[in-house]
Amino acid sequence: MTINLRPKNNEGFYKILFQVFMWAIWIGYPLINTDYDNPASVIFLKMLFVVRMVEIPLFYFIVHYLIPKVFRKNGVTTYLIILTVICLTFIFAESYIKVWVNPDYKNSYTFFIFFPVIFVAALGTGYGLVTAYMEQESLRREENQERLRSELSFLRSQISPHFIFNVLNSIVYLIRSKSDLAESVTIQLSELIRYMLYETDTKQVPVSKEVDYLKNYIDLQKVRYGDDVNITVKISGNDSSLTIEPMLLIPFVENAFKHGVGMVIDPKIEIDLNYDQTDLIFEVRNLIGPETTDQKDFSSGIGLKNVRRRLELLYPEKHSLEISDSDGEFTVRLKISLKR
Repeated sequence: MTINLRPKNNEGFYKILFQVFMWAIWIGYPLINTDYDNPASVIFLKMLFVVRMVEIPLFYFIVHYLIPKVFRKNGVTTYLIILTVICLTFIFAESYIKVWVNPDYKNSYTFFIFFPVIFVAALGTGYGLVTAYMEQESLRREENQERLRSELSFLRSQISPHFIFNVLNSIVYLIRSKSDLAESVTIQLSELIRYMLYETDTKQVPVSKEVDYLKNYIDLQKVRYGDDVNITVKISGNDSSLTIEPMLLIPFVENAFKHGVGMVIDPKIEIDLNYDQTDLIFEVRNLIGPETTDQKDFSSGIGLKNVRRRLELLYPEKHSLEISDSDGEFTVRLKISLKR
């Protein structure tokens, strides 16, 4: 069995610390209370030290074999039967070891013979059960984190391709019309795709990067719709130390263009973003037509349902999301407490 003296986490460190402290008391206490001027006491100490060396393997046998292999697979009854047999074996072995070390030792099965083995067995059982429970909880947490990571990865990947295709069509039109905008729009699209493919693999990105992505997206939408949609953008804040989950703000803007353009008369989209200190406040407003009021499919594409779930996973009790639909205007207001 290999013992790693460099634990991967605090939990492993405390396990080692507990074991060192436990054996230091169990073995060291008799050393402190021995009269070294008395030959009988020295012989007794020698005998006790040899016996303690036998009890240590019993402890680790219980912790690393009986608990995981017997108790968890076969239940309490089988474990207790096997543990009783093993304890009796160790008791007999210790009695003969004591006689071997000290021939004058009287081999009588008293409380002082049974107690050390029973105590170590009880200690090993308790410690083994606690550590097994902790390992199970740690595994459960890891599985839960992996599930959440997979879910977040899935949620991030649900980027509607329609926007990309529409922008590409716009670029084709600009190229054919020999517009000077064709090159800049192509660069913006490449930056947007690069961010989607590479930057979003990290857990957190600077807010400034998310803002740049947002600006590129909006600029490309302006190229796509031209003067047909009145788009107003207000962004304030320059704290480069704040970080945010990538691709978290764009779904609200995408939703505004999805439901605020089309059959809407004089479409208008307003986007306000402010990040100062640790709070980020994001508002998106768009007009909606009567025919879209009852037909907003929040589950298609990324959708607001998707964003709600990501916020629940990533910012529990650290965000507020208000969505209102009144007087022909759809409004989303998001507030998040960010980290530095």
